[in-house]
Amino acid sequence: KNLHGKAWAQLGTSGGGNHFVEWGIIDFAERDEVLNIDKGRYVALLTHSGSRGFGATIAGHYTKLAKDICKLPREAVNLAYLDLNTAEGQEYWIAMNLAGDYASACHEVIHKRLTKAIGAKVLAKVENHHNFAWKETLNGEEVIVHRKGATPAGEGVMGIIPGSMTAPGFLVKGKGEASSINSASHGAGRLMSRTKAIQSITKSDMKAILKDHNVTLIGAGLDEAPMAYKDINKVMAAQPDLVDVIAKFEPKMVRMADDGSRED
Repeated sequence: KNLHGKAWAQLGTSGGGNHFVEWGIIDFAERDEVLNIDKGRYVALLTHSGSRGFGATIAGHYTKLAKDICKLPREAVNLAYLDLNTAEGQEYWIAMNLAGDYASACHEVIHKRLTKAIGAKVLAKVENHHNFAWKETLNGEEVIVHRKGATPAGEGVMGIIPGSMTAPGFLVKGKGEASSINSASHGAGRLMSRTKAIQSITKSDMKAILKDHNVTLIGAGLDEAPMAYKDINKVMAAQPDLVDVIAKFEPKMVRMADDGSRED
């Protein structure tokens, strides 16, 4: 309850780090029956953000609680956990899911505000969580699957795999590959740490690549420069057994926090 004010104040915001809001063009090579979208090119809005300070506070509180309850050797202290058969575990599970719902609400508010501002008609919407935990059945047993930096890719499950501010993102459909725990990559992944990117990439480098790709950028630090990320096309080529590509998204206008802050 004491987080209500913070949650309300940050509702509909993206936060820092690699969180973004992008307008672009999405290309469907063929009709998709699930989304009821015909073959063609469409204006699309893509957002990446989380549960903001609300979720971060929840995570911090229960991480400390887990370390207090689950005593592990120093080298394994960050692997502390809460048993779901305890009151603390159930309390965290409820709080985590509430944070997930809040993150979803943030996306919904951002999308509604922007589509209303330009008078757009929404034809389809796809959303997926990451950095989250799910109850799933694997090999006939109910387990908790934590996808850190991974996208759910169960059979028929729609997902989004972004590249960078100048590289394409992909709308995908999962194939349900059990050996990958029904998961695929969350994005391209970093090629450089934030520190290395800031030290090795110049503002002129950034401006040049944005110009080459005809991308308008608002905000963002050098730590989020396209060169700091892996080649998304190579990443996608490495996981054809995990997902099918439904459509390709090309970013054209990108908004990010401009202070190089950590994601929240």
